[in-house]
Amino acid sequence: MAVASSSDVVILALGVTLAAAYLFRDQIFAPSKPKIVTTAPSKSENGSGNPRDFVAKMKDGKKRLVIFYGSQTGTAEEYAIRLAKEAKTKFGITSLVCDPEEYDFENLDEVPEDCAVFFVVATYGEGEPTDNAVQLTQNLTDDSFTFGNGEHKLPGLKYVIFSLGNKTYEHYNAIGRSYDAELTKMGAVRIGERGEGDDDKSMEEDYLEWKDAMWEAFATAMNVEEGQGGDTADFTVTELDSHPQEKVYLGELSARALTKTKGIHDAKNPYASPVRNSRELFQLTGDRNCIHVELDIEGSGITYQHGDHVGVWPSNPDAEVDRLLCVLGLYDKKDSVIGIESLDPALAKVPFPVPTTYATVLRHYIDISAVVGRQILGAMSKFAPSPEAEAFLKNLNVDKEEYAAVIGQGCFKLGEILQIAAANDIRVPPTKDNTTPWPIPFDIIVSSIPRLQPRYYSISSSPKLHPTSIHVTAVVLKYQSATNKATQARWVYGVGTNFILNVKFAANGEAAPLMSGTSNTDPATVSMPSYAIQGPRGAHKQETIYKIPIHVRRSTFRLPTNPKSPVIMVGPGTGVAPFRGFVQERVALARRTLDKNGPEALADWGKISLFYGCRKSTEDFLYKDEWPTYTEELRGKFTMHCAFSREPPYKPDGSKIYVQDLIWQDRENIAEAILNGKGYVYICGDAKAMSKAVEEVLSRILGEAKGGSAEVEGAAEMKLLKERSRLMLDVWS
Repeated sequence: MAVASSSDVVILALGVTLAAAYLFRDQIFAPSKPKIVTTAPSKSENGSGNPRDFVAKMKDGKKRLVIFYGSQTGTAEEYAIRLAKEAKTKFGITSLVCDPEEYDFENLDEVPEDCAVFFVVATYGEGEPTDNAVQLTQNLTDDSFTFGNGEHKLPGLKYVIFSLGNKTYEHYNAIGRSYDAELTKMGAVRIGERGEGDDDKSMEEDYLEWKDAMWEAFATAMNVEEGQGGDTADFTVTELDSHPQEKVYLGELSARALTKTKGIHDAKNPYASPVRNSRELFQLTGDRNCIHVELDIEGSGITYQHGDHVGVWPSNPDAEVDRLLCVLGLYDKKDSVIGIESLDPALAKVPFPVPTTYATVLRHYIDISAVVGRQILGAMSKFAPSPEAEAFLKNLNVDKEEYAAVIGQGCFKLGEILQIAAANDIRVPPTKDNTTPWPIPFDIIVSSIPRLQPRYYSISSSPKLHPTSIHVTAVVLKYQSATNKATQARWVYGVGTNFILNVKFAANGEAAPLMSGTSNTDPATVSMPSYAIQGPRGAHKQETIYKIPIHVRRSTFRLPTNPKSPVIMVGPGTGVAPFRGFVQERVALARRTLDKNGPEALADWGKISLFYGCRKSTEDFLYKDEWPTYTEELRGKFTMHCAFSREPPYKPDGSKIYVQDLIWQDRENIAEAILNGKGYVYICGDAKAMSKAVEEVLSRILGEAKGGSAEVEGAAEMKLLKERSRLMLDVWS
């Protein structure tokens, strides 16, 4: 390679310099400009600078209340918002409603003296906090956690607690009670009594009975007088004359669903899962159905484990959508595009995506199919079309016995009770001609009716055998209401399972059968509810394939990792659903183990016992043909015990045999498996009767095996099993 001389280098450098000077001559020779200094935004402009500092947000927004909600399904959040609205209406006090997952709590001791903290918390599972309240719970209950004062103390902090639970569960309202005890121990001062809502009876009635006395105590503690607020709207609803149709939400549950962009599928962005297979599981149906549905998740990025739950996002039935559109006088404007804005986003966020349409809100976004609450009737009475209708609603609003006799027994939805109040006939399909319109502003409907939530089902498959599909086993909820003051008995339909049933009929090309009337002698003329199962813009139907929006919720309901541990599973009815997944999980492991280690590889495995019950072996025995195959694949390590309550053999006194009776019959093996084999027990199904009965018989078995009683030794063993997560429940009321 040639080497350049020093003179050549100098000449080359001079040329480059002159060229650069010519190119940048404007910048080099321009007159100097004053230097601009960029100032940081003030604290008031950007809040505290820390989005997780709720105290700074309270001060910046002049909020005297902060309301934290621990919510798994949205109910606690709903009550938190209601409390915020009542504080504003009664006293003119504004609130900051917070998801505790989004905030830090080191400065909880810095809440100003003239402010208060509300905790609206649900108890989930076996006495656990909801997913979004885990960190808050740890901070309140961990003595080593210190606040800004350097101690685990909150002297003088004023607080209110409303806790949500279900008395059929052992750990009824455990989280709310724990918060109350811990806050008191730290020197905080509770306002009023602790509220406890029981979902097994009436959460709404418990809330209504608690709140009035609480607000009286609140007024004294906060030195405020009622009447300082007023009826103010939460939202403004505007009809939009022109808006690009591709930007209007017609039932899509997320922006990504609307724009068809890829992303993680979760509770905020469900996946429209194709129905791969669906079939009826009951051998003799009549007016009863149990549906098996296989949901395709291939390519979705969704994963699951045995024992997890799948959230199914239904829509409201066509009849109820039409009914409320007619009642509100909006039927002719049902497809009008509307925008909705919150007048106080810190108090009430718009609960669904906008812009949208009137019909879409009623069909996809709010729960118009729920039994109407007592409190909402007072607000609706102001817009009654006649004095008689107004008096009817006001009476239901103030008289809880009358409410229970009419609404409770009749299971009426909002649209139905407004029709009844106006003397309309709810037995005929609703139309503009047979429905009296009520001038209720739509913003009040949005404020008063909670968001339509997903319905959760135990996944009945294992990803080891079915990695690209999720199986659901669901009994269709339909029952007859009691005869009441307003109507005769009539059919009432659950939203989620009847939505799934509609999809099953459509996917299989089946016609929905007619059902019998209110007595066994009535002809089969009652039509089942229909749904817009094709989804927004027909997105949930592709040729002959139908899709259901879903997401997966994680669970701790899991098999022990060591297959040598004995397993006892109790799951009558659809309580057997997760155990089908459990057994499939063991079958998959057995196949691999046998392939690797030969025919004797399962010899030291623990026994798996499933106690299952239904009415009759020929009528509602779920997955009847599958269980023998699993027994064969597990080389006899899997045993199924079946109780058929409506076929012999019966007990000597003629009474029915249930799963708890079979457990008692097998008590020696069960005691051996639990006490000596360190086995695991799982119970799934009805919490009110079955679960309690099973726990009682287990306590009796263990107490006697330890040489004592169910009340002492048995109870101690049961407590130990739960503490060590060897007794796990997935139950519902």
